[in-house]
Amino acid sequence: MRSVPKRGKLGCQYNIERDHHKSKMHGLRIVTREYQLLNGSETSLLQQIGDGSIIKRFDKTPPPTKQTNVVCPHFLELKWAYGCPFDCAWCYLKGTFRFLPTGTKPVIKDYEKIESHTRRFLSEVTTPEILNTGEIADSLMWENSRNPFSKFIIPMFEKQDRHKVLLVTKSDNVKNLLEINPHNQVIVSFSLNADAVAKRWEKGAPPIGRRIEAGRKLSQVGYEVRIRIDPMVPVPEWKTNYTNLVDQIFASFVPARITLGSLRGLQSTINGATDKSWKEYLKENSNWGKKVEFNTRYEIYATLVSQLKEKYNYKEVALCKETLAMWAKLGLDYKKIKCNCVW
Repeated sequence: MRSVPKRGKLGCQYNIERDHHKSKMHGLRIVTREYQLLNGSETSLLQQIGDGSIIKRFDKTPPPTKQTNVVCPHFLELKWAYGCPFDCAWCYLKGTFRFLPTGTKPVIKDYEKIESHTRRFLSEVTTPEILNTGEIADSLMWENSRNPFSKFIIPMFEKQDRHKVLLVTKSDNVKNLLEINPHNQVIVSFSLNADAVAKRWEKGAPPIGRRIEAGRKLSQVGYEVRIRIDPMVPVPEWKTNYTNLVDQIFASFVPARITLGSLRGLQSTINGATDKSWKEYLKENSNWGKKVEFNTRYEIYATLVSQLKEKYNYKEVALCKETLAMWAKLGLDYKKIKCNCVW
């Protein structure tokens, strides 16, 4: 019988600097740590496998205590590569990798190391987890290679039924995914934006219509497909732009989950950006960089949440890196967050 994770058990935790536990088996160390969940309870979860260069928990956001603090549940990364070919103007990788000689150029790590760390994780970690392969890379950026990442990683996950792998992408290259069966342990999440916004600031990525069509194809053959509408920008006629995007999505398929996020920028991202024209929309500070002014963000979120609920009877919605104050004003419970990267 398939293992089912308890609601709120995973992804909604914060690092507590104590109670390390380390064990060595098969030459790879498993490191666990006590984490505080968003509901205030504590539990022991995996922090990393081995040196953490392949599998490690994203725990950079501190527990939210102030109204201006952002909510971002921690999750496990599967860092198989870094970089991205799409060159979006506001990409935080421009800041993250600003000192690397390769910049944001895609770099693929050693497959043997990826496999050994992943198999170690799958065989030893009993608490169900989702491993995000798209935090510092586009998950489908290597699909045209002789050894595409999807055909390498998915079969490993399909040999068990406890953990899932999350592919996060702006690509529409899903040919390999359509050939892979079974795919029960896979989640594919497409990052979308309003067409006018994408054409201005996501010039290297495939058109929005092609991304939606890729999502439709995967959904049709049984993949769990999630959507991120992020970062939303209050451009002129934003209401028409974003409500049209929602209509375009639902005309093609019904996503398993939708996560909404608004434009934000860490100072390192702003410094590393070549095109800084989007910076003019950032008016407010948070513990995760600068944000669009609160009331404007609220109006955008409220418009889409209302459209989804009233027009499509759709309630599987969460916010990405949004403040406690925003969750409260929208009447959403951040302690029960079901966003893109978690169960």
